[in-house]
Amino acid sequence: MQDEQLAKRFEADRPRLVALAYRMLGSPAEAHDAVQDAWLRLSGTNTDRIENLSGWLTTTVAHICIDMLRTRTSRREDPLDEPRLPEPLITQESSDPEEQALLADAVGVAMLVVLDTLTPAERLAFVLHDLFQMPFDEIARILNRSSTATRQLASRARRRVRSAPVPDPDMSRQRAVVDAFLTASKNGDLEALVATLAPDIILHAEADGEYVHLRGATTIAERAIAFSFRSEFARPALINGAAGLIVATEDEPIAVMAFTVVNNKIAELDIYADPTRLTMLTPRSSERPDPRPADPCAAMERCPFTG
Repeated sequence: MQDEQLAKRFEADRPRLVALAYRMLGSPAEAHDAVQDAWLRLSGTNTDRIENLSGWLTTTVAHICIDMLRTRTSRREDPLDEPRLPEPLITQESSDPEEQALLADAVGVAMLVVLDTLTPAERLAFVLHDLFQMPFDEIARILNRSSTATRQLASRARRRVRSAPVPDPDMSRQRAVVDAFLTASKNGDLEALVATLAPDIILHAEADGEYVHLRGATTIAERAIAFSFRSEFARPALINGAAGLIVATEDEPIAVMAFTVVNNKIAELDIYADPTRLTMLTPRSSERPDPRPADPCAAMERCPFTG
């Protein structure tokens, strides 16, 4: 297969491969690295022996991802290593085919949080079968396990994933709930804030080197009241295809807030407020953000959800 033709075939598959790798790894940067690694392997392979190029690429990316997950898991054996939120996709509107593939049937942050608790084999079995409709026999060959064992891996993963709330499909309803949350925060209205939250809402937050897990509408609403002085710096964004907020001054980001809205209530709230990670979570947008007044105190204050 000629180099130019091979490159075109690969580019046609790239959006799907990046989407697969992101669902496996929960990191856009790592997803692109995995797909690029697959291209390097393809470039060094005798493609005349490849009968199904798309299938070969899918299998190769799957192998690369599972190796990356296993490496990541081995590092987590260090007791000092804290859990981390998966890296979100922050967008406004895009015509980029890779980004569209990532956001098509988007995996919300809430699901990625659950996927990150699975073993690499469970995650691979679930993602390839349930999200990409790959037959179990093919997945079993990737994992070097029996088809029956692979089905069991996917089944265990599926039971865990069912605990993740699924966002309402209506974006306007999602945005209305997030706007109500923001308004209540601005006004310091605890009752109105609680009304936007599901009673058993879960919050995950990263800030100042800490990872915090909270549950319950009242507990989270009380913390959110402390967010009121930052709310003027919030602007809407799409976080993994769902309604979210970016809190940023003209000079620097303060927080990224991913909302999972279910039945007109916020069922999960995932907050990225760690400065070292925020610098990497830059929205991909053709438009510049609305200018915001500088707030020299905001970055110095601790995140109200972790402080």
